[in-house]
Amino acid sequence: MSVNIATAPSLRAASVATFLIFGVNGLVFASWAARIPAVTEILHLTSGQMGTLLLCTAIGSLIALPTAGWVVGRIGTANTVRASGILAALAGAAVALSLLAESVPATALALFFFGMGIGLWDVAQNIEGADVEHRLKRTIMPQFHAAFSGGAFVGALIGSALSNLGVSLPVHLLVIAGLVAVLTLVVPRYFLPHIAAERPADGEPKPAKGPSAWRDGRTLLIGVVVLGATLTEGAGNDWIAKASVDGLGTTESTGALLFAVFVLAMTAMRFAGGMVIDRFGRVAVLRASMAAAAAGLGLFVLAGNVWLAAAGAALWGVGAALAFPMGMSAAADDPRHAAARVSVVSTIGYMSFLAGPPLLGYLGDITGIHLALLAILAPILVALLLAGAAKPLHAK
Repeated sequence: MSVNIATAPSLRAASVATFLIFGVNGLVFASWAARIPAVTEILHLTSGQMGTLLLCTAIGSLIALPTAGWVVGRIGTANTVRASGILAALAGAAVALSLLAESVPATALALFFFGMGIGLWDVAQNIEGADVEHRLKRTIMPQFHAAFSGGAFVGALIGSALSNLGVSLPVHLLVIAGLVAVLTLVVPRYFLPHIAAERPADGEPKPAKGPSAWRDGRTLLIGVVVLGATLTEGAGNDWIAKASVDGLGTTESTGALLFAVFVLAMTAMRFAGGMVIDRFGRVAVLRASMAAAAAGLGLFVLAGNVWLAAAGAALWGVGAALAFPMGMSAAADDPRHAAARVSVVSTIGYMSFLAGPPLLGYLGDITGIHLALLAILAPILVALLLAGAAKPLHAK
């Protein structure tokens, strides 16, 4: 465990810095996700094969995530973001070079390390965000995730524009990698200061260690809810652009724009999410979110034209917006165990990246990726039914 001590000015600076780091994370992700159709073309892959390639990123994240709470406890959120950002940047550059060589194995290896960097980065930024939220004493986590979505929206627009201009994906990724390296080294200097926890005095209970979080029933149920939420959001991130091209016959740039609509809707909802959650409560908003996601997903898949598909993507984005940040806030309700529990919930949630891409990809080879997205309705229903697990803990 770490203890953070912050004055009001440093708390404001930490809020801005955390917001920026979430945004850069989203920009990195969308720079890849928005141009997945280009990857399939460069490497000559089917939907199923692309799903397997995406699996490499998930495996890297899942290997890194269980250690994330320990890493943050040892070196703090700022240094964890720095280390993971540099790893993600180097891996992104390796992806670019692998695509230039049209090498599937090299791309897969680079994506594995990219996943490790993103996984550690994700946990560290969420722990920092939860710490800031506790100290501000109001719901702000959705706004941090809005920064992620906003960064993803900008990344999607950049991807669409560069695709229209004929700029190659490798060049795109190399520029983004350089930007990430600089920002993740500089911005975390404004995070809340990290002080290693002292050994407990005689008679005081020892701090809970990471593995104990895996035996906490509430944490595990929140993890299952986040798993459903991550599948919902991840399916949109990974496949909306591709499903638009394959199912609606749009161009690659139009598919990227529909992905941008999805991300923009998430961003807008996340900016408003703090007020909505504070007014109606975490559980009620979580249930309404899952219902909206199901309706939007159905409309997107069944739409017969681009305009209806865009409306479905927007509603899907609204529904997917708040579930993940609410899950992170719920896991961090007790600051003493936040690092371990956020790490556990993130690990469970990221299992969706392990199962989701190949499942949808292989199913897409049979039904078409457009119809295969309907399979996500099952985990949405599970998350809706278990939403009560995210009820806030009472202050003791």
